[in-house]
Amino acid sequence: MLKGAIFFLVLAIISGLFGLGMIATTATGIARVLFLVFIILAVASFLRHKRQGY
Repeated sequence: MLKGAIFFLVLAIISGLFGLGMIATTATGIARVLFLVFIILAVASFLRHKRQGY
C-alpha cells in the first residue's frame, strides 16, 4: 500500500512538472488516501501487537 502511495505521489509530481494539472490533482488525491489508509493500518497493527505482548 505504501508503494502505491509513493507511485501516485511521483506520478503527481511528474504530471505537475509537465503542466498536466488534472492528472496531478487526481494522483495527489489517490496518494493521500492510500497513505492515510497505510498509516491507520500501521497504527492498528502496532496497537494490536502491543496489546498481545509481542
